[in-house]
Amino acid sequence: MKQTACHDEMNDCMELRKEDGMSSIHIEKISITDLKTDAIVNAANKHLAQGAGVCGYIFDGAGAAEMTEACRKIGRCETGHAVITPGFRLPAKYVIHAVGPIWMGGDLGEPQLLYSAYKESLKVAKENDLHSIGFPLISAGIYGYPLEGAWQQAIQACRDFLEENSDHEMEIIFAVLDNRIKEIGEMTRDQYQQALKENYKAK
Repeated sequence: MKQTACHDEMNDCMELRKEDGMSSIHIEKISITDLKTDAIVNAANKHLAQGAGVCGYIFDGAGAAEMTEACRKIGRCETGHAVITPGFRLPAKYVIHAVGPIWMGGDLGEPQLLYSAYKESLKVAKENDLHSIGFPLISAGIYGYPLEGAWQQAIQACRDFLEENSDHEMEIIFAVLDNRIKEIGEMTRDQYQQALKENYKAK
């Protein structure tokens, strides 16, 4: 398995190339509701109710009544876990609802719960034979998770999933609207890739 980096004017990506296909991690400046991936991820609350921010946009894009009813049938989702519903009117076929932690200082398991929210979302995607997924930066909005730490957990979880599931091709897109958030994500991703290269050379 070889790691390569590619750059163009519109977005940067980090890829894992495999003999049987290619999985990738991209960071793009785009509204998550515009992604035409197999699934997008909603930064959900435990009650799977329509909320503010990304959650509100996704409910509105899908059709609030239909999404609310689908979530009502599921009931609830605990922090660090994920569930799936149809995408309804969204370009994405499905919405995976992942519950990230509220930032309380970092000593209440927030990093582990955030990591789990990403990994569980990807597991749900694989279980449903989906091969492309769009993420927001979970917990980094009204839940207050520091941006650098949020990106570290996001990139780590996605890379770990790809390495642990090399039999399942997955395109991962992080959809952000803020240039600063995108830049921090790119820096975190590049630092992680550099560490991988150094570890590889040391072996």
